[in-house]
Amino acid sequence: MKRIAIQGSVGSFHDIAAHQYFEGEQIQLICCSTFEEVFDQIRQDPTVIGMVAIENTIAGSLLHNYELLRDSGTTVVGEHKLHISHSICCLPEDSWETVKEVHSHPVALMQCRDFLDRHPNIKVVEGIDTAGAAKYIKENNCSGWAAICNASAAKLYGLKVLEESIEDNKHNFTRFLVVCNPSKADFLRPLEKADKASMVFALPHEEGSLSQVLSIMSFYKINLTKIQSLPIIGHEWEYLFYVDVTYDNLTRYRQSIDAITPLTKSLKILGEYQDGKQPKL
Repeated sequence: MKRIAIQGSVGSFHDIAAHQYFEGEQIQLICCSTFEEVFDQIRQDPTVIGMVAIENTIAGSLLHNYELLRDSGTTVVGEHKLHISHSICCLPEDSWETVKEVHSHPVALMQCRDFLDRHPNIKVVEGIDTAGAAKYIKENNCSGWAAICNASAAKLYGLKVLEESIEDNKHNFTRFLVVCNPSKADFLRPLEKADKASMVFALPHEEGSLSQVLSIMSFYKINLTKIQSLPIIGHEWEYLFYVDVTYDNLTRYRQSIDAITPLTKSLKILGEYQDGKQPKL
């Protein structure tokens, strides 16, 4: 049985992503309040695997999670892309006429902004989790409260769905990373099937330093799929670059890393893994 640490409650999108990624396997969830807790669980027990959201097609990157990933010493061994669909739910006895406030994670609320704007009489309250809001409403019999969460979470906690698919954009996907202690990485991903890598590096504060790195990757036919810069605290106008690349030849990829390493400062490979396929709508 695999023990998976997630941020959020049973029924959350992290829960759904974990079950989909490890489909057909027995897993035990370790539900955490924060992403810091997820990485702490891995630090305390090297057998624990983490499932961590890293970016959303609407909300963008979860910048703090990049920092947590870099500092944790964990290795990325996989990724999963999940279609996100939100519903608004409440206690069975409540209705549109009685709902006065809605609770959910700030990102979920942001993804349903147009829907919420059409209901200005409902107070919006931020919480730490989508499914956690549904759970709290049920356990505390919060009359007049609603939660925005996945419809499956509403069913799990015995709530009534008032409306489904309330997200502003139906092309709403979240990318999750599967992370673990480096000593367990080889058991979780066959390296020969890896075709994607995540890395982080700093560059000399010199003209053309980034373009040189990108040119070398292009020469070796390495496809850059994402680049995210974050400031280096204490070094004004200097940045860490988090980069995702895909490749179809492991040897050529390794050659490209050897070629760019002398041009970078503190290059670190965060993980090599199999590209997660985009789910169909």
